Amino acid sequence: MSHAAERHHRDAGFHEPGPHAHGPSTTGSGYRDAGTSPGAPTGAAGMEKVLARETSSSRATASVIAAVLVIVLCGYALLETAVRAVGQPPWLVDPQTAADRITALPDGITPLLLGVIGAVLMAAGLFFFLNAILPGRRARHVLADPRAAVVVDDEVIASALARRARLAANVTREQVMVVVSRRQVLVNIRPTSGVPLREAEVRAAVEAELREMAPSPLPDVRVNLASAGVIGA
Repeated sequence: MSHAAERHHRDAGFHEPGPHAHGPSTTGSGYRDAGTSPGAPTGAAGMEKVLARETSSSRATASVIAAVLVIVLCGYALLETAVRAVGQPPWLVDPQTAADRITALPDGITPLLLGVIGAVLMAAGLFFFLNAILPGRRARHVLADPRAAVVVDDEVIASALARRARLAANVTREQVMVVVSRRQVLVNIRPTSGVPLREAEVRAAVEAELREMAPSPLPDVRVNLASAGVIGA
């Protein structure tokens, strides 16, 4: 199951490449110029395909697990059926005996074991069901650019926003933590004791940085000020 992934990132004291860095050359770990890779599709349709591929998570793992489980179960059923057809003893359990035990449930099995088996089967079914119906999203945002498809990791956005929030709040980098998700930016700040801090100013600074980046979709900004301050040096 892929949800809108969240990245926690503290401002490490360095400036990540800004949102205006475009073109085939990249700097840092978060920027990918998806529109200039060799063999990439061109045009509006090709750009949309590239962006969809870069921002959507793959369901290959869940598909492989489901395929392996189906192959194993079908292979075992075929084996037991063939063994029964030739009159040999069952390899693990006779299919008819297994069917009789299943229809006789909950007789012959302790309630605790039955509950554990049911919980495991429900969890497995819920895992595959949610992977099938929920949109798989990577922790990335698309940056607006007329010439190329620019995709940036959420942790890079968090680093830039943490730096802007730190400067606006006049605190150290250890006092700021930014959480970026698909729809929301959460800025957590521990203010310095005795130093007044205005939440509106910090929010305005972070929102201005977001507008300069122009990520799509544009997340909302929420600022949380800790009730306990930090003793200044």
